[in-house]
Amino acid sequence: MDSIKTPPNNVEAERAVLGSILLDTTGRSEDRVMDLCLTGAVTPETFYDPKNRAIYAAMVSLNRLGKPLDALVLIEHLRADGKLEAVGGVGYIESLIDQTPTTAHAEHYIGIIRGKHLRRTMIDRATEVVGKCFDEKEYPDPQTVLGEAEKSFLEIGVTNDKTMSWDAAIDDSFHRINAMFTADGNTFEGLSTGLKHLDEKLQGLKNSEMIVIAARPSVGKTSLAMNIAESCALGQMLTLSGGGYPPVKSDGGKRHPVMIFSLEMPVEALTKRMVAGRAHINMWRLNRNICAKDEKQRLMGNLFTAVSELKGAPIYVDDSAGLDIMDLRARARRAKKQWGIELVVIDYLQLCTCREAARQASRQIEVSMISQQIKAMAKELKIPVIVLSQLSRANEQRGDRFEKPKLSDLRDSGAIEQDADVVFLLRRPSRNAADPESSDEHLAIIDVAKNRNGEIGEVRANFVREYVRFEDRPLEVKEPEGFQTSEPPPFGPEHFQDPLI
Repeated sequence: MDSIKTPPNNVEAERAVLGSILLDTTGRSEDRVMDLCLTGAVTPETFYDPKNRAIYAAMVSLNRLGKPLDALVLIEHLRADGKLEAVGGVGYIESLIDQTPTTAHAEHYIGIIRGKHLRRTMIDRATEVVGKCFDEKEYPDPQTVLGEAEKSFLEIGVTNDKTMSWDAAIDDSFHRINAMFTADGNTFEGLSTGLKHLDEKLQGLKNSEMIVIAARPSVGKTSLAMNIAESCALGQMLTLSGGGYPPVKSDGGKRHPVMIFSLEMPVEALTKRMVAGRAHINMWRLNRNICAKDEKQRLMGNLFTAVSELKGAPIYVDDSAGLDIMDLRARARRAKKQWGIELVVIDYLQLCTCREAARQASRQIEVSMISQQIKAMAKELKIPVIVLSQLSRANEQRGDRFEKPKLSDLRDSGAIEQDADVVFLLRRPSRNAADPESSDEHLAIIDVAKNRNGEIGEVRANFVREYVRFEDRPLEVKEPEGFQTSEPPPFGPEHFQDPLI
């Protein structure tokens, strides 16, 4: 029947690969073909014929044991495991060598069997999706099926073996450290936040890091995250200087594509806030028509400039509400392939869901799994991921007049603190009448409470509430008593975080 088709395969190419492995042991570059298979993610499942699959599995075992991959050793290994007759006996093993004249085309044969395996994998995944589409009882929400299908297909071809050799890792570290000797003080490893003093403390947002911005509601965590996203996408600092926004010096003003998952605000509100903030427009005054005519004309010029700059920015927004964390990972993976995103912003963690944990009826477990998935996403995509998080009311109930938040105030789960590489605890003294600095309406304190790979401590910035925008704040230098040098005071060990914490 034509309706029953044989899955894609090429048994002759499979035999040629196995024969090349056996022939290769007699050459000068021993196990070259086997190395090509292992680095090319060839597994026993890559082979369609059960005999070839069993033979390759035995070869992998011998390779791991450090034994030679010749016909005699392979035959004895299969005989000891009781599989020799099942694969066709001694005659089949010898025929693999006889029918493979040279190992020169081994890479071509490997490419053929990998292509066939890829096709079979796609057929299997598609069949699973079809089954879920028909099973409305188990999968009542079609969006769930769509999300799992997207994730399943995007994972095809992604190898989990991302191990870097020790020599390569040492060389990479050498080049990074060596670059610091010739740096002019404006170069650092990660992406710029757009705030000079915060960059100095963090040395940038580094790849594979999960950065948490935590605060109580309406303190400015979304504004800080959006300002950082804007700075990365445009390659410009956030503070006006000389009539404009200066380029980020660390990478020459390079633009970095940013993906924003806005689970709380619609994209229209997000872009309106970003445009108004960059143009320095007070939306409250404009809405109430209390701006003078000449002021409106000036603001109109600012508006056109801001719009022209932001229209070309490589910023991509997904404002789907209640997004499942696995769907979010799949969409981020697709954005990485399609647009080459270099930063992900998630606003905010507590609005994410996790279907896998929902049945356990524990919000703490669900948040813990969401946090783990976000950290795994940062490592998989090798880019920094900024995630916003709510704080509990604990800082308001401790009796501390400063109401300084702590890492333990992160809401719903201690896993957020554990998984995060960097944690910002954001507060504004003007919101607390008991704070000695409550009269300073612009002061915002970004407390770097955790920094796995660097310095911790507070960074003082300006938050211009009228424009919903963060800017650098002039340093307030206070020389310690008895310090009689123009050099800045040395940092003690209390300024650094144990990298193992």
